[in-house]
Amino acid sequence: MAISERKKKILAAVVDAYIQTAEPVGSKTLAQNACLGCSSATIRNELAELVNLGYLEQPHTSAGRVPTPMGYRLYVNELMEKQKLSIEETEDINRRLNQKLQELDDTIGNVSRLASQLTDYPALALTTQTAVTIKRFDIIYVDANTFILVLMLANNAVRNKLVHLPFSVDQNMIQRLSALFNASFTGIAEDEITPLLISSTERAANDSMGLTSVIAAFALEVLGESAAPAAFVSGENRLLGQPEFRDVDKAHRLMSYLTGGGHILPAAESFGTGEEVRVLIGPENVAEELKDSSVVIASYDAGDNTRGLIGVIGPTRMDYSAVAAKLGLLAAGLSRRLGGGEAPPPGVNNKLIIKGDDSNDR
Repeated sequence: MAISERKKKILAAVVDAYIQTAEPVGSKTLAQNACLGCSSATIRNELAELVNLGYLEQPHTSAGRVPTPMGYRLYVNELMEKQKLSIEETEDINRRLNQKLQELDDTIGNVSRLASQLTDYPALALTTQTAVTIKRFDIIYVDANTFILVLMLANNAVRNKLVHLPFSVDQNMIQRLSALFNASFTGIAEDEITPLLISSTERAANDSMGLTSVIAAFALEVLGESAAPAAFVSGENRLLGQPEFRDVDKAHRLMSYLTGGGHILPAAESFGTGEEVRVLIGPENVAEELKDSSVVIASYDAGDNTRGLIGVIGPTRMDYSAVAAKLGLLAAGLSRRLGGGEAPPPGVNNKLIIKGDDSNDR
């Protein structure tokens, strides 16, 4: 159901005030501070209708109103002003991002910590490799009971393993297996390394000792590890500074859930073309632990089929516009610095496309 422009203006004023104070917002406060151009009586009537429509709720009979998830969704989709970072803020974020990328090897972990510092909420960064394949097998003969497996992946990462055998194997067998694996196991995805492929390679190599299975098992292990997302969570204790989490048990449950964090974010591939920032509000999150929280997520591209996400978790009262602007700039800067694309130069504001889960939009 469409609502009037006046109701939208009043709803936006309620959300803005609640973000700032974490206290229910009354008609008197709105009339004094929101420049709505209408009387307290009119505002009271409109607030009551917004409650009936499901955009606001009243915690107690004599209390003011607070937004519902439905109210936040309308606010995020239509009403909030997209925040533009100043040149100084943009330069500061880029400078701090550069410092984080230069200081340590754990780039994504540093970005997670920076996102938490900038937003004052718990943050997590997730990187995932798509379409990981093996570029080359090197099987190096050491002696009759030992060989070394060296796998080069398509992204030029190298994995190796020293294999000790309880039986003897000759160098010709090692060379034959090396040729067969380079012919049949390179350039294919993990799910294409099937029992049928392994058994046919075993027959072609005339391998009665099970060496083919040993090499194939290592290849599957490496591909599985390379495709698994690596998640870094920072600033969980920042939840304790939010009024919504003054209940220690409630805060502890959410902080425990954040540990390991990769399960919180959607797949990076689920982001649509041109979609830079996504907002999931309260019940739109699948996990029960996040039903009273919101998650703001930005996607970045690191090249070489690598995509990732940066997200923050906070109360539904969070300042969505400010968080989205900062995460969008971080993601764009990370994409540029990791080789996935070009970010705007300092001082140029990123276009933010704010989107929720379509299945839950109202």
